[in-house]
Amino acid sequence: MQSIFAKNGSETREPVKAQMKGSIPSWLQGTLVRNGPGLFSVGNSEYNHWFDGMSLIHSFTFSNGEVSYRSKFLKSDTYKRNIKADRIIVSEFGTMIYPDPCKNIFSRAFTHLSNVIPDFTDNNLINIIRYGQDYYASSEVNYMNQIDPATLETVGKINYRNHIALNLATAHPHYDDEGNTYNMGTAIMGFGRPKYVIFKVPAEASDKEHQKPALRKVQQVCSIPFRSTLFPSYFHSFGMTDNYIVFVEQPFKLDIVKLATAYFRGVNWGSCLKFDENDITLFHIINRKTGKEVSMRFYGDALVVFHHINAYEDNGHVVFDLISYNNSNLYEMFYIKNMKQETSSFIESNKSFSPPVCKRFVLPLSVHKESPRGSNLVTLTDTTAQAVVQEDGSVYCQPDTLFEGLELPGINYNFNAKKYRYFYGSRVEWSPHPNKIAKIDIVTRKHIEWRQENCFPSEPVFVGSPGAVEEDDGVILSSVISPDPNISPFMLVLNAKNFEEIARASIPASVHMDLHGYFIPAAVNQHSS
Repeated sequence: MQSIFAKNGSETREPVKAQMKGSIPSWLQGTLVRNGPGLFSVGNSEYNHWFDGMSLIHSFTFSNGEVSYRSKFLKSDTYKRNIKADRIIVSEFGTMIYPDPCKNIFSRAFTHLSNVIPDFTDNNLINIIRYGQDYYASSEVNYMNQIDPATLETVGKINYRNHIALNLATAHPHYDDEGNTYNMGTAIMGFGRPKYVIFKVPAEASDKEHQKPALRKVQQVCSIPFRSTLFPSYFHSFGMTDNYIVFVEQPFKLDIVKLATAYFRGVNWGSCLKFDENDITLFHIINRKTGKEVSMRFYGDALVVFHHINAYEDNGHVVFDLISYNNSNLYEMFYIKNMKQETSSFIESNKSFSPPVCKRFVLPLSVHKESPRGSNLVTLTDTTAQAVVQEDGSVYCQPDTLFEGLELPGINYNFNAKKYRYFYGSRVEWSPHPNKIAKIDIVTRKHIEWRQENCFPSEPVFVGSPGAVEEDDGVILSSVISPDPNISPFMLVLNAKNFEEIARASIPASVHMDLHGYFIPAAVNQHSS
């Protein structure tokens, strides 16, 4: 059952037209470009982990009520080297590769030395992100690959380190109303004191004419020192409000010494992540205009977080919603040997899996040194989240649970950094593979779902109606695959208000399960091509 997720995908190099059922709103014009792992073996060699698969980028173009589909492998250096060798020769997150033992001693010694500071793979399989008018396939390392969103061709590799001192950067940036991009990364080795870095790329940074990358205009907003030099917090995303960046420094940490010696010890990079359940989680609130951090020490219980949902300011508080786990077993679930189990044994062997819980934290900005000890300083009436000043003046924050069993969250992005009511996501109940998508109403705490027997939808994407006033006036897009040979893959279009199906576009080609992506409205698309 799980094997449909880890089977090799194939390219659909020329656009194919989907077969329509129902009707797509005439205003829906643009291209949804999405990324995810699509090649899990090369020659006789196989990857160990689903997040190692080589990137396969696909796009769904909506034009005058029609949908066309195409897909291409990201032609990264990693892809080219593996295909040329007809086996996997570049190490990934969950698969460490060793050189051919027949090579002479000198080249072997050199290979060992060059693995002390890992030169990461450029297999960018997580998301599509925009800097200026440039679109990149990205993962969490210092390399990205620029793509042409119209043809899905790989334009070329770019190294963050040529523009800003970073070893790692997230694949989940934020975009403000002016079109500027904010992102966050980690400087570990070779860049002076280790730190987390928040940076901004201005909207007008691209120079198409001279083919100069938008990143050349990158500006550092601020940096935050690690609380423990050899154990930086792992982070996959962050929050942003009108005035602040929200960074959760969680006790899910990267062991730097282990990372530097992983190659010699015969372990993969994934095993260098450790969750310390006895530690605390720190919440950093940074003013995005001045780069200064709010001086209060806000903290909470140990948690693991990958995805933030949204953040905003309300009446002197910073409110942020995220999806948290009480352990780090999620990564274990995606080892391909675990994904290939039969459903029943999968459920049995993953009883220890901690379900994703959508939580709301509220941090009052009015706390000061004299604030009363032991009392809850949250004055908002629509949440049970608490922030209590401790004897030492630090603030202990306890969240309000919004919903249990949802991942890959999305919102109407016009409401990003603002007070909002709805979020959408993939329902995760007994398996890492969503078989339903849902809409959560934060005010009523109710939810609605879409599902179809034996169908697996991808992360839902909200696209708003033109001129919409209401937050949920628009459509939800999700590509759906099925192990049933009688159900061809399709692009599902739902009314975002009631989750009723408006249309589905059946695609006469193979479609793979993806991770994240970016919707490019048609006007922008023509502008860039």
